Amino acid sequence: MSGGLTPEQLEVRRAFHDLAARAIRPRARAIDESASFDRDLFREVGKTGFFAMRYPEPEGAGTDVLSYVLAVEELAWGSLSLAASCTMQSLMGSFFLHRHLEGERRRTLLPRVFSGDAVAGICMTEPGAGSDLFSMRTRADKQGGDWRLTGQKTWVTSAPVAEIFTVLARTGDKELSVFLVERGAPGLAIGRAIDKMGVKGSLTSELALDGTPALMLGPPGSGMSALREILAEIRVMTGALALGVARAALEDAVKYAKERVQFGKPIGEFQAIQLHLAQMRTDLEAARQLVHWAARRSDEKLENADEAAMAKLFASEAALRVCDHAARILASYGYATDYDVERYLRDVRFTLIGGGTSEILMTNIARGMLR
Repeated sequence: MSGGLTPEQLEVRRAFHDLAARAIRPRARAIDESASFDRDLFREVGKTGFFAMRYPEPEGAGTDVLSYVLAVEELAWGSLSLAASCTMQSLMGSFFLHRHLEGERRRTLLPRVFSGDAVAGICMTEPGAGSDLFSMRTRADKQGGDWRLTGQKTWVTSAPVAEIFTVLARTGDKELSVFLVERGAPGLAIGRAIDKMGVKGSLTSELALDGTPALMLGPPGSGMSALREILAEIRVMTGALALGVARAALEDAVKYAKERVQFGKPIGEFQAIQLHLAQMRTDLEAARQLVHWAARRSDEKLENADEAAMAKLFASEAALRVCDHAARILASYGYATDYDVERYLRDVRFTLIGGGTSEILMTNIARGMLR
């Protein structure tokens, strides 16, 4: 469905679809099999202006949120691994830099992040602090006029290839602040890469900080309020990622149902297969409407926390169902690495976690109704 999209939004979708079809999708399987970060593709996405889309002019493109959603869906249709890395770069990887970086460092670093030449790692999660960020133990101590960080992080997005890191750390008992750490800083150690089920090309690692010098981004104690400000958008974009991989699975399933012949006719002519396809299409279109609705609310500057949570919750769960239906339609071939459907089924589970688990989202939605 493309109802209600402006000519400009349709052009954004076309441009990113063309990029995904030409350059990303043909390399998606190799990215997965090698579990490697494709820096050339990352930079090619940067040339489109994607990393700066959500930021105002003159440094950014000043694009509306719905156009950003359309771009994310197309990238995820090409490769969820690459799309996840790109989306994190354009959100958490650059949000605090754009808002708080000043002077010469802003003039030199921000353009490199927006172009994709500099990859940004995101250090929020800890071994003992996932959804409960206030239980994190990484601390920031001021020594003289400088901040130094000590602690451990895990699930650090893009850590093995990142040049800079956005780090959330304690600056008081009930205070979290955001810091910038550059690769090669004293006391910074990149730990083991985490071997994951899916999105293998979006690299994640452990990270250790031992008195590591850091630059504070924003006022002390502003970390949680800033995170809440961007969290709704992260959830909308995670929903868009789910749309992309679900659409890829549906398209592959339809193609297979037309081509696979059993009992003398294409399996798509059997009602059992048609029921799968109908449910897949319905789930995908319903999810898309919710994600687009939440994006439009952001564009209209309306309260969007619960709406973004609902969109992400439904889209990620629907995408999981779509990928599972696709695997059922392909039967034994849905279990084979010769076909992309098994990768979709592994990759899509990422969308159930990023931006908040389904259980956390349902809790937040219910609390919103009971306030």
